[in-house]
Amino acid sequence: MIESVIADMDARRNNLRAPHLRYFLDTYERTTRAIGKAIAGAHFEDPRWVERWDVAFARLYLDALDAGDAASRPWRLAFSAPAELPPVRHVLLGINAHVNYDLPQALLAVISSAEFGDAALLDRRRRDHERIDEVLASRVGAEDVELSTSGKSLLDRVLTPLNRLGSKRFLREGREKVWHNTAELHAAASRRT
Repeated sequence: MIESVIADMDARRNNLRAPHLRYFLDTYERTTRAIGKAIAGAHFEDPRWVERWDVAFARLYLDALDAGDAASRPWRLAFSAPAELPPVRHVLLGINAHVNYDLPQALLAVISSAEFGDAALLDRRRRDHERIDEVLASRVGAEDVELSTSGKSLLDRVLTPLNRLGSKRFLREGREKVWHNTAELHAAASRRT
């Protein structure tokens, strides 16, 4: 399943309407490959669930990419950012849209109401969600190198370790909030039914 998502990312690469959209796409593809490797390496308690989740999550990005100007507002903002921004800013705009907007939807799509009611199972889902953070954190240095297409200033080179630590913390804390928000969204939907 992850292989099909990667193939879909590859297929879209040549048809992007703007070259700067490639920064997030390339970063996301490398990250998806890393998650696939972690799944194959038995890094998760429920690898089949993680794969279903990862595919559902990636499909939301691909759908937004296909929708272009009709995408959700977070994605429209990311897609319409000025092309001359540094690559890392395009990636951060994509991460913002994907984590804050798409991730709760993907989690709701792969955690059923019954699973929300099973505390032990939900705890396993949360732990696997947190294990994804480890995969993301492991990619920060490599992505920093990939996105440093132009030379770094002395200040940038000096601050690189702090920037990498900050990026890891940003990802972890953002995803913690998403987990909480997903539970709140599920609870709100349950009250309406």
